[in-house]
Amino acid sequence: MTRRITKPDAEWRQQLTEDQYRVCRQKGTEPPFTGKYYNAKDAGVYRCACCGEPLFKSSTKFDSGTGWPSFWEPISKEAVREESDSSHFMVRVEVLCGACDAHLGHVFDDGPQPTGLRYCINSISLDLKEES
Repeated sequence: MTRRITKPDAEWRQQLTEDQYRVCRQKGTEPPFTGKYYNAKDAGVYRCACCGEPLFKSSTKFDSGTGWPSFWEPISKEAVREESDSSHFMVRVEVLCGACDAHLGHVFDDGPQPTGLRYCINSISLDLKEES
């Protein structure tokens, strides 16, 4: 089971950059093709930039052409949680860190096999721990 991490808003503001806070705690997004991981090919584990929990393996990353890092599955069922998001005049499924509730991005059902899912994630919400 994933550990639960809760902090007062002031502590998140102090820990994160202004852009990280806007995306991860206020449900913002980064512009496409600007994040440091959208085109990354390095092997490793993508962790939550807020709490360090492992979220996605690089082996599940694929080029979706959207400009954001995309994965076909999380590292475990508990790593992320999903919520309905009806902002911006559409209904989507928001993806949050299972440990600290950081906004990561959204999941869509137009991804590759074996899952058919596309976890479209903001680079700024991730921290890649490379494997050697």
